[in-house]
Amino acid sequence: MSNLRAAQKQLTRKLLLTSALDLFQVKGYATTTVDDIANTAGTTRPTFYAYFPSKSDLMKALFDEQLNEVLQRNRSTEHGSTAPDLVAVVAKGTREAIGDWLRDAVTHWPDIRPIIRIGRDAVVIDPALGDLVEQWLTEAISDIEDGLDQAGRFDPSVRYFRGTLAMAELDFVAQRWDGADWKLTQEQMISELIDSWTRLLGAAE
Repeated sequence: MSNLRAAQKQLTRKLLLTSALDLFQVKGYATTTVDDIANTAGTTRPTFYAYFPSKSDLMKALFDEQLNEVLQRNRSTEHGSTAPDLVAVVAKGTREAIGDWLRDAVTHWPDIRPIIRIGRDAVVIDPALGDLVEQWLTEAISDIEDGLDQAGRFDPSVRYFRGTLAMAELDFVAQRWDGADWKLTQEQMISELIDSWTRLLGAAE
C-alpha cells in the first residue's frame, strides 16, 4: 500500500510539473497562476502547495529536474550538477567524440529549448528565481573545465574561458535554430559546431 501511495505522489508531482510547463509555454510564466496549474493537473491549490511552496519553487524544480533528466546530469558536490559524458568527451578531445556528443545534444533541443526560454523569461519578473539559467550554464561550463583539467590540455587559466565560449555558442544556436535563416542545413550547422568545438576544446591530432 505504501508503494502505491508513493507512486501516486510521484505521479501527482509529475502532473503538476508537466501541466506548468505546458501553461508557461502557452500563457507565459507571469500570467500563469497556481490555480491554473492545479486545475490543469486535475488537482487543487492545497495539493499544489503540498508539493511546492510557491510557483517559484515549482519553476526551480521544473528547470532542475526536467533539464537534468533530459541531459542526463547528476547531482554534484563540486558544482551543482554534472554530466559525466560531457566531461569524458572533453577529456578525450577527439573530433569524433565531440561530434557524437553534439549530435546527441541536438536531438534534445526540442525538449531543452522551451525550458530555457521559460527560465529566461521567468527570472526577469521573479527575483526568487535568481540566475536560474546562468547557474545551469555555469555548471555545464565547469564540466568542460573538468574535462580539460583531466586531459591537462591548454593553460589552466584559459580552460574555463574556453568552456564559456563553447557553451555560449551552443546555447545561442540551440535557442535560435528553429527560427533563424542561416542558409544552412542541420547537418551543415552540426558540422560547423563540431569544427568550432574541436578548435576550442579538442586535442591536437
